[in-house]
Amino acid sequence: MDEPVPLVDEPGPLSPTVRTRITRQPDLASTDRSALRVVLDEAYVCHLGVVVDGTPRVVPTICAPDWDGADPAGTLYVHGSVAATSLVAAPDQTVCVTVTLVDGLMLARSGFEHSVAYRSATVYAVPRPVTDRVEVLRALDLLVDHVVPGRAATLRPHTRKELAATRVLALSLAEASVKVSEGDPEDLPADVAAGTWAGRLPTRTVADPPRTAADVPPGTPVPGDVLALARRLAAPRPEPG
Repeated sequence: MDEPVPLVDEPGPLSPTVRTRITRQPDLASTDRSALRVVLDEAYVCHLGVVVDGTPRVVPTICAPDWDGADPAGTLYVHGSVAATSLVAAPDQTVCVTVTLVDGLMLARSGFEHSVAYRSATVYAVPRPVTDRVEVLRALDLLVDHVVPGRAATLRPHTRKELAATRVLALSLAEASVKVSEGDPEDLPADVAAGTWAGRLPTRTVADPPRTAADVPPGTPVPGDVLALARRLAAPRPEPG
């Protein structure tokens, strides 16, 4: 079993290890730990890479960061069924978690230079199974509120059966890296001189108006937390800089 990265008094900059040092396009790397927070605060889904019975497996799952817990570097919570083999195997090894936010399409003057504007994060950690009931409940609330801020307080309590069927893992964010690709396409001087158009097509996550479930009593209003999220996702995102 791999040894987890120990907690530190100060989280320090990103890329502190050989595993997280970015060698491919290092100019896109961010060493500011706040950049990790920005990416994880915006991401709904992460991809958990784990080896199960000798075979690599990458599974998408909802994630939620916790910046106010015992680990000064921050904690990332993931959860799923107690029967999920990936979550059962994860605490016995170092896993890799990745997050990617697509901010646009880089449309260059050649196919070779076409790319994607993105922000990404990579985290290495030995997951810690969360067994303390108080932390489990807090983690589950964080997961709900990460998707729809303020929603956890409006829901009924979890049942014992639901808690028994749910597995929560905590990953330290001490060992992580961030890459940010933005700006304009980088074309060859000869292609620029040809005068052909190039640029970036910004993209973002948006929401359509909420759709009320068929079994909701007529006249039941859409909750304020849902409306607030829909408004936020509908608002244009300001251009960087």
